[in-house]
Amino acid sequence: MNQEKPIILVTGSKGQVGQELQTLAAEFHQFSFVFVDIEELDITNEKAVQEFFEKNSFQYCINCAAYTAVDKAEEESSLAWRVNTVGPANLSKACAKINANFIQLSTDYVYHNSQNTPLMETDITNPNGVYARTKLEGDEAVLKNHTNGAMVIRTSWVYSSFGNNFVKTMLRLGTERPELGVIYDQIGTPTYARDLAKVILTILQKAENKEVEKFLLKGIYHYSNEGVTSWYDFAVAIFNLRNISVKVRPIETKDYPTAAKRPPYSVLNKQKIKATFDVEIPHWRASLKDCLSLLP
Repeated sequence: MNQEKPIILVTGSKGQVGQELQTLAAEFHQFSFVFVDIEELDITNEKAVQEFFEKNSFQYCINCAAYTAVDKAEEESSLAWRVNTVGPANLSKACAKINANFIQLSTDYVYHNSQNTPLMETDITNPNGVYARTKLEGDEAVLKNHTNGAMVIRTSWVYSSFGNNFVKTMLRLGTERPELGVIYDQIGTPTYARDLAKVILTILQKAENKEVEKFLLKGIYHYSNEGVTSWYDFAVAIFNLRNISVKVRPIETKDYPTAAKRPPYSVLNKQKIKATFDVEIPHWRASLKDCLSLLP
């Protein structure tokens, strides 16, 4: 019966990962899902969160809600803080109270250091800008509030067939302009939101089926697709796969000033999540091809 299924609450259901989780929900039929966005639940309102949890019986919560307008966050610091720090803190408290597992999505921006080897979960954080700081503060609040059942997944360069993202911007600009300048001195790995959503649900499924111990669903983990690239090479790959004829010029970060600084190196080491949960991660080029097949 449906009531007997473990229930997963997904907040921020209109975001890229939230929408991908909705797309995949039917494949993970051993779970029931409750999808909410700000209209159904304002995660920044602690009382509303507590009341929502009291009315429902959740076993898991995946927080996909975030303030992600990186440059705008410099002007809207209060809103960014409420969504990225207060919201996750409220949700993790509510989960701890009923012993539900909590998954918080975070970002490579929290590191922002000068190393050039893939970032480990244990590396020192050095957030630069409001977005990065509020995300890190959210991570810290979550891990403090729910010591036994909160998992923070840090990811990078997220795109999908939903919402606004680099892939969709390139497809639009590639047909509007004969030439584009794209940054080549920021290195990282794209993450297809559907792959991230699938890994999260696979981990919860394995925990539910006792293939992995539930106590492993805590602490910090990294997830992105495999491989390494630059924004320039990522753009070239998009145009090549789509046969779009546009001249792409490699430019330096200093040639494209933004309100918030971007991390120069964002390649994430994913050995921990792979070894702990025995998950396979596709290469970014293969996933890009999959995503492009869904776009007009």
